[in-house]
Amino acid sequence: MNCIIIEDEKPAQNILKNFIRKVPNIELLDCFQTAKSAYGFLKDTKVDFIFLDINLPDILGIDFIKTVKDPPLVIITTAYPDYALGSFELETIVDYLVKPFSFDRFLKSIRKIEKRTTETITETIDHTFLNIDKTLHKLFFKDLLYIESDRNYIVFVTINKKHVLIDTLKCWNSKLPKYFFQLHKSYIVNLNHIEKISGNEVFVDKKRIPIGRTFKSEFLKNFTS
Repeated sequence: MNCIIIEDEKPAQNILKNFIRKVPNIELLDCFQTAKSAYGFLKDTKVDFIFLDINLPDILGIDFIKTVKDPPLVIITTAYPDYALGSFELETIVDYLVKPFSFDRFLKSIRKIEKRTTETITETIDHTFLNIDKTLHKLFFKDLLYIESDRNYIVFVTINKKHVLIDTLKCWNSKLPKYFFQLHKSYIVNLNHIEKISGNEVFVDKKRIPIGRTFKSEFLKNFTS
């Protein structure tokens, strides 16, 4: 991921630069002291997210981000916590860092950015490819009923066929759209294909799938929401 900093105070810029250098998957593209100087850059360059100070010399950061067409995700940085409530009304704002903030608190903001980015990707991509015996098989997520773990293998059960490959359920939890849920140590299920729930089992295409005790509460919350 890449980012920019819009911050008029040099010491605050330097703290962010230092923290960013410690995170290997983030590239800092540039730093700006005013919103005006950053505006042209944002028009011409794809930026994943911004560290944005609220009290800029030329405009409030929150007002500035409203002027940007298709704005990137934003982490607000400021010494004034009173702005927090209003800033979260904007969907593009992911988190709010109150100065001075620690590296641990900075990392929490980065994790929120990563989570939002992953959710966006999985919502827009409707398929994946499974590499089985050096052949790529296209798999549409909407057709996938469930994934079952079988020792060192996992089985992808779709409406029409099954695909078996060497992998783990853990690896697939983050790759699937949000309408998939792991409800047992051996099963991930497409919530859209559940026909009914009876006791500690769900029924998917006549298949009885157990609900694990440790997964049940969170599963029912996701299924009924």
